[in-house]
Amino acid sequence: MVIESSAPTRVDLAGGTIDIWPLYLFHPRASTVNFALSLRASARIETRDDDRIILESRDRGIRLESALDCIADLARDEELELVSKMVHFFRPETGFHLTAHSEAPAGAGISGSSALAIALIGALNRLVGDRYPKTEFISIASNIETTVIKVPAGLQDYYPAFYGSVSAIHLRPDGVEREHLAVNEDEIEERFVICYTGEPRLSGINNWEVFKRHIDGDRSLFQIFEVIRDAAEQMREALIAADWKAVGEIMRFAYPNRQRLAPNITTPHMNALVGKTLANGAEAAKVCGAGGGGCIAFLCAEGRKADVERALLEEEGAEVLSWKVSREGLVVSEG
Repeated sequence: MVIESSAPTRVDLAGGTIDIWPLYLFHPRASTVNFALSLRASARIETRDDDRIILESRDRGIRLESALDCIADLARDEELELVSKMVHFFRPETGFHLTAHSEAPAGAGISGSSALAIALIGALNRLVGDRYPKTEFISIASNIETTVIKVPAGLQDYYPAFYGSVSAIHLRPDGVEREHLAVNEDEIEERFVICYTGEPRLSGINNWEVFKRHIDGDRSLFQIFEVIRDAAEQMREALIAADWKAVGEIMRFAYPNRQRLAPNITTPHMNALVGKTLANGAEAAKVCGAGGGGCIAFLCAEGRKADVERALLEEEGAEVLSWKVSREGLVVSEG
């Protein structure tokens, strides 16, 4: 039996960091806004006739071999930690070869690990006979990935991976709700350029430090989060209204606020890329994820996408990504 699954990565447009539990509980109406990318993370499982378990990462060139009666040991693996912990959680009862792969560059800040978590759950759950309903996939992904990164995980990244398309994720005391935003996805594709800076995202931009400051009652940080909350609300409204002028204004206003939250969210190279694009048809820029490297999403003036792409291609190390909005989320097939 061969099981194949894949899930899309994402670009976060507004509301990042406020999606960490329990921080959003202190900011009524908290939400995030994002759209799914056709750059997907995937898992392929081929069952075996023996009791061997083979775990492989195509991207990292790592291959681990074990046996079914040693699954408990996978909880302590640090080479392929996310994959190993997922296998340990599901505890399959047949031998198999699992291959993981991501189309996103390493450290891109577009949620490749969260997309892989959802893809792994889709494949492994099918392998064990659909043990868990799909409604539990996001909770499982969040909980297991938290044990990998060892700090609280944000919640928004699992929703575009699971659902695809354009989303507003509403973070409320009675639960998290995903709202599909009826946005012209072709327009998003015409308006945005996504560039990988050539610098992997730095783990030193630490949500844990922000988390502790918030819980400790830092009033200036609380106000930054209020601005993040308001920007996400405004972004949702602007996208629904197809008001691209407002989208640009929200992005430009949010940019310095994110720098107040994490001053090293941009590097000199990233600042140079933003400056170059703003002079060549871009209207605003959004650092993807935690920043410090990774990807930048550029909002282009109408008809100027090609100009922005040309400007970026002139810069050393910059890679313009080829992508579409992913209309579908998690896909699992069996053959």
